[in-house]
Amino acid sequence: MAWNDRRPMSPHLQIYKLPLSALLSVGHRGTGAVLGVGGLLIVWLLAGAAGGEASYATAHGFVSSWFGKLVLFGFTFALYLHFFNGIRHLMWDVGKGFELETTQKTAQIAIGATVVMTIVTWIVAA
Repeated sequence: MAWNDRRPMSPHLQIYKLPLSALLSVGHRGTGAVLGVGGLLIVWLLAGAAGGEASYATAHGFVSSWFGKLVLFGFTFALYLHFFNGIRHLMWDVGKGFELETTQKTAQIAIGATVVMTIVTWIVAA
């Protein structure tokens, strides 16, 4: 038995529940990465449109498939979540909204607005 086998382990993500604001902070970084990859998809579509009918047909074929629509839905969700959470970050940059109750409320508003706007966008676009 090693000398440190009886030492207590610190909490880790399997037993420690992160607060909503922390989850959104991680999500903000993740959605930024998703938007970067989604930007490549937009460039592909624009290049396809500029490249002629055959190039555009290939790009459009992917985007109009069930998987392409799923990717676009995820991109839309990421765009709105990054946008609304970015507004929270802007408010923090000016020194407002640091109270625990306010951070919880604005996190819930950001998530709710993201869900609503994603659904509205896809209803209008359909």
